[in-house]
Amino acid sequence: MVRLAGQRVAFPASAVESVIEIESLVPVPGAAPHIAGLTALRSRVLTVIDGRSALGRGSEPKRNAIGDAVVVSADGHPYAIAVDEVEDVIDAGSESRPASEAVDAAWRRVAPNLVEAAGEMLLLICADALIAGPGDPKPEARVA
Repeated sequence: MVRLAGQRVAFPASAVESVIEIESLVPVPGAAPHIAGLTALRSRVLTVIDGRSALGRGSEPKRNAIGDAVVVSADGHPYAIAVDEVEDVIDAGSESRPASEAVDAAWRRVAPNLVEAAGEMLLLICADALIAGPGDPKPEARVA
């Protein structure tokens, strides 16, 4: 479970390689606005995705360190998705189910499903949708 744009949400454990604290960030000139920069983890370069910006909720002011992030892999490349806070690792109490129309469109784009965890229903984040950024409504259609 993490907080992203002030909302408690969940990532599927199968999609998460690790959780880290980003201590240094190198900007990438000309990158899409939701790309916060690059960082290193165990001799690997990670592209850092500003989760708030990828959701279309603005971004935190750029700084040299970002804080908590969830490390995932997409199309063979490692990414760190910056979140407000990493809270906990817990077992889901149910299978995921589609999010209702009551969930706003930006959230539905990055979290089309809900899962019960810790006694509440949480949006289940699709990391590929955050990596794609706010301008790509169908991340599975991306061409590498």
